[in-house]
Amino acid sequence: MHAVVARPGIAERLSRMIQLPTVSAELEQRGMQPFEDFVSLIADLYPLTHEHLELERHTDLGLLFRWRSASDAAPLVLMAHYDVVPVDESDPWTHPPFAGTIADGRVYGRGTLDDKGPLIVVLEAVENLLAAGFTPARDVYLSFGGNEETFGAAAVEIARVFQERGLVPWLVVDEGGAVVDAPLSFVQGRAAMIGVGEKGVLTLRLSARGDGGHASAPPALTAVRRIARAVNRLGPGTFRPHTPKAISRMLSQFSEQATGPSRLLLKVLAAVPPLNARIFAALGGEPAAMVRTTVAPTMQSGGTAANVIPSQASATVNLRIALGETVDDAVARVRRRIRDPLVSIDVLEGSEPSPESPTDNEQFALLGRALEEAFPGVRPVPYVMMAATDSRHFHRFSPAVYRFAPLEMSNAQRAAIHGVDESVEIATLERGEMFHRALLEHLD
Repeated sequence: MHAVVARPGIAERLSRMIQLPTVSAELEQRGMQPFEDFVSLIADLYPLTHEHLELERHTDLGLLFRWRSASDAAPLVLMAHYDVVPVDESDPWTHPPFAGTIADGRVYGRGTLDDKGPLIVVLEAVENLLAAGFTPARDVYLSFGGNEETFGAAAVEIARVFQERGLVPWLVVDEGGAVVDAPLSFVQGRAAMIGVGEKGVLTLRLSARGDGGHASAPPALTAVRRIARAVNRLGPGTFRPHTPKAISRMLSQFSEQATGPSRLLLKVLAAVPPLNARIFAALGGEPAAMVRTTVAPTMQSGGTAANVIPSQASATVNLRIALGETVDDAVARVRRRIRDPLVSIDVLEGSEPSPESPTDNEQFALLGRALEEAFPGVRPVPYVMMAATDSRHFHRFSPAVYRFAPLEMSNAQRAAIHGVDESVEIATLERGEMFHRALLEHLD
């Protein structure tokens, strides 16, 4: 092992990243300047990385660094994204969301957890290893996208380039789970939740037409009522629950750490997936989302005045498709549940769920070794990720893709992602750098 010393100042460097409002959903209003400034900033902050790694630009927002090794073995890909979601200016942030304030042992601001914090710990580890003269045992690629929050066209192109070049990564690590306390309401202790698969994404628009007119003499079934009825029929029970293998593995591992009655409960739930599926579905919230396709109406429109019946109405519905199901199956089930041929269904965006990566391979064991160095005593636990990441584009052809940000996150911090007062502890950034450094050092 090389003698590696971590550079001080990681909080200040992250603060400078946060100060650049790389809001991909507001690209038209803000322009490309914040994104180009971010590319220039990391060149300034990580000079060795830019000197020794080869950088390719894919689309306007995709950055792909290659760290060459002496081996022709399949490479490692470390992923992150540098765009962030918008901020509602009326929200009561303790510190301005793009100030990058450092206070109370934390860095505050939009992107500290999603996903500039996870991005910076990758760059810190690479820079520190380069300063020590380290060369990885495999080629290492750093894949950074600037539009993950708007469906990830940069990552799509980078994944396509890998396939075009015949490169199948040995291991891909992207954002996802984290080191959390009490990962489920009935499970105590800390765990590193590692996403071994992710649900698909499907956005539908339901629309209907009807007779318009004056609101004083409404027909029995207007376009608005028809859409409201369709949305009401898409309740939580629209899709049947079933337990993916990853959830059974997760429960089995939790049972090994548990004591008393909860140990037996977890063992039974792990051994009987149909029972687990029914119980998780009944619990609602995150447990239910782990075991079935979810349906969430997110937008409705129709009408131009308070006293006018509109002739058309629509609703947007977002689904997260469970592993083992498909976009086509989901659309067909929605159509059956609505039971109304006069409601049209249009697919606005559809992405299939990923496969499941194994947990009995060298790659998952490597994640465990890196965890032991950075977070002693915290074990890796597989789960299914409910949100979408850029790594899904690699998971179409790469068999070992894992979603894990090596940062400690409390329940309050997780709730602040895409919300108010997003922040990260400086101490956990330092541990995150240790995780990636250990990952690269043990790559052989």
